[in-house]
Amino acid sequence: MAELKWDQVGERLYETGVDHGVLYIPTSAGVYSNGYAWNGLVSVTESPSGAESNKQYADNGVYLNLISAEEFGGTIEAFTSPKEFDQCDGSATPVPGVSIGQQPRKSFGLSYRTRVGNDTEGTEHGYKIHLIYGALAAPTEKAFASINDSPEAITLSWEMSTTPVEVPGHKASASISIDSTLVDPTALAALEEILYGSLTTPARLPLPAEVLEIFEGGAGAAGVQAAFVNGDEDDFVETTSGN
Repeated sequence: MAELKWDQVGERLYETGVDHGVLYIPTSAGVYSNGYAWNGLVSVTESPSGAESNKQYADNGVYLNLISAEEFGGTIEAFTSPKEFDQCDGSATPVPGVSIGQQPRKSFGLSYRTRVGNDTEGTEHGYKIHLIYGALAAPTEKAFASINDSPEAITLSWEMSTTPVEVPGHKASASISIDSTLVDPTALAALEEILYGSLTTPARLPLPAEVLEIFEGGAGAAGVQAAFVNGDEDDFVETTSGN
């Protein structure tokens, strides 16, 4: 049995930063076929809730310990948001330049990247891609202040709740993260081409079934893109079920 050692060279890992934010608007069928770059992303705070202990007593002691369902939520903070996010923030634009508030809020998907650093390579060691599904933004306050001798740009923030989506072989989930230091680089490149788009294909957010297929060595980038060329999840299931 090997002796445990701490703080070895190259193993002092940490996570920092946030960038490469992308907003995805789902179709009526729940396919996230449209992606838009989110500029000015300041922070994404993940705030899981639930998974609380609920002890059941019998025979003068703890008989069993039930755990409540876990939910995923968070807060997005940014200097600005894509105009496509207005519909997710309860705004309608009947005429260009005119915005009406207190409108129905549309769900959205989100992807963003955080840096993974260590003691030898710093923040160039790697990164994690975070995927969020079924998000709804709640109304939040906006504080406008007078310009003074120490001007600051205001930041906007949105609290979000989520509805989990199906994950094959696992419980439904609203979040997935991919660590570039642990996954196959070719599969990672295939996922990034899907998330960020290319000269020939628009950016989109793949559902968990497709993400797992990419990293399990199934269809690959070309096959997965072809299966979803019409944004039809049924085509993907049919195409990959024989692998």
